[in-house]
Amino acid sequence: MFKKILFATNASPACDAAAKIAFELAEKYESELTLLHAFGEPSHGSGAFVTDYVTGEKESAGPDYIEWVKEEMKTTYDALVQKHAEPRYEAVAGIPSTEILRHARATEADCIIMGAHTRQDDPAAERFRGIIGTTMQKVALRAKCPVLIISRPCETCFWYFNQIVFGTDFSKASMSAFQFAYKMAKHIGCKLHLFHAVNIETSQAGVHPGQKSIEERIKAAKEKMEALYVSKMEDFDNYEIAVWEGMPYVELLKFARETSGDLIVMAHHTKEVDIEDAVMGSTVEQVVLRSACPVASVSKPDRL
Repeated sequence: MFKKILFATNASPACDAAAKIAFELAEKYESELTLLHAFGEPSHGSGAFVTDYVTGEKESAGPDYIEWVKEEMKTTYDALVQKHAEPRYEAVAGIPSTEILRHARATEADCIIMGAHTRQDDPAAERFRGIIGTTMQKVALRAKCPVLIISRPCETCFWYFNQIVFGTDFSKASMSAFQFAYKMAKHIGCKLHLFHAVNIETSQAGVHPGQKSIEERIKAAKEKMEALYVSKMEDFDNYEIAVWEGMPYVELLKFARETSGDLIVMAHHTKEVDIEDAVMGSTVEQVVLRSACPVASVSKPDRL
């Protein structure tokens, strides 16, 4: 399924859950696994120094320091290496999102794995919402391959994957996400859930939609899913269509828990805007922060 997996890490405990999945996926699909750590931003001026993201200290970005970073990565993930296999180690000075995307393009990686954040904050904390913005958002926005985002240890995943949940808002970007979810489900032979949440939040003078109106929207959504997605699945019949009502990210997470979903696939943004101007949609952001299973963000169809 995956020939080349790029695991982007800062080797902190916050990346442990992502590391476990990266190593296990690589073994499962006999993939070439590369661990990449962009360890700092180049300093202004003529000196070859970087500011280390972990220590915050100025370090010389020479060959010795790079080798030291690689050795630290080997030490950090030694238990996973012993259990699975030895990956490639890459360390580079630079802005993390830029270096991750550059390396993914250069190596033609067909999957990027990374944590949702780089600090072990409480997911329920109000400040946590802003952490999504930086490296992960930029990578998810511009990557030519799917980006698998892991926010916490996966409790339902067992040898990856048995129940794939594809969440759609019928945007143009969702078609790439569907293609990835469908191809993965067909390749593995697992069940694919096509899910849509009819948003019934009131925003116009407190007017609540009636039950008949909701039922009509649910029926229309199911018909649209048949036309857009089921029609493209050829002889694949191991799927289920589900349309719920409510706040999209809440209903999607509830549905994933109810079906023991071990992978959620979504488009990286939910607005009909040019991909280069898009930001990660709030629904995707909330799902990433709260999901008990990995979330695959798909931005482009290039390497599906």
